[in-house]
Order: sequence, then structure tokens, then C-alpha cells
Amino acid sequence: MGDFNATVSKRMSKKECNTIGEYGIGTRNEAGERLVEFCLENNLFVANTMFQNHRRRLYTWTHPDCSRHQIDYILAQNRWRSSIMGVRTLPGAD
Repeated sequence: MGDFNATVSKRMSKKECNTIGEYGIGTRNEAGERLVEFCLENNLFVANTMFQNHRRRLYTWTHPDCSRHQIDYILAQNRWRSSIMGVRTLPGAD
């Protein structure tokens, strides 16, 4: 667990197909690159990028300028992929 302030976005290469899904938001930043590499090296996947949800169920932080970002993630080992049925965020949760 960590507070990476990362933006992983959505899958950007075939190498990431078991790590990052199609439903991330934002533009990947340097911290996001490090998080993706960490996941690849440790056989993890970013669960909240794997499931299609309404955009309001994807963002995890709102900037004071009202822009919304997905910077918090649920990481799980790939062996649990078939056990996870969905991931979403809830407004106002801390």
C-alpha cells in the first residue's frame, strides 16, 4: 500500500495487458510509470482500471479547480483476477 499520487491512465502497450485495464482516466505521469513497473515486476494488476463504470465512480480526488483525477488504486495479485467482480469509488469516502 502506498500514496503514490500516480496517474496510470489506461493500458498503453501490449506488455501491460494483464496489469492495466481500459478504464483508467487521466494522462499517465512519472509516478504512474513507476507504479506500472512495480505492478509488472510483482505480478499485480490495477483493479480499478479493469471495470467499466460511470466516470464519477472512477475519479478519486478533486482538485480545488474542480478537475477530477484518478490517483488512488486497488492493486491485487493476478491470481485473484477472476475473484474480483468490480471496483468503484464512492463520493465523499476518505
